[in-house]
Amino acid sequence: MEFTSRQLKQYDGKDASKPIYVAIKGRVFDVTTGSNFYGPGGSYAMFAGKDASRALAKMSKNDDDVSPSLDGLSDKELGVLADWEKKFEAKYPVVGRVV
Repeated sequence: MEFTSRQLKQYDGKDASKPIYVAIKGRVFDVTTGSNFYGPGGSYAMFAGKDASRALAKMSKNDDDVSPSLDGLSDKELGVLADWEKKFEAKYPVVGRVV
């Protein structure tokens, strides 16, 4: 499936009838099984329904960092993002891409 960023926002966990999605580098993961983390009130709820690449790379929960932009990230931060991506790949199914 292909999602615009606006469509992806519908999968932020606020509507219990829909799955919860988080994107990394444009790939959308179904993180519904981790709803205690990504659902409303969860530690990582700010990532739900968004591409959280920059925030994950920077290990940040700052709303300004919840962005698909990788501009200006250090090699270390890109490595951290790659580690997050591997964790997501091992744990959650990919359901689409952000276009």
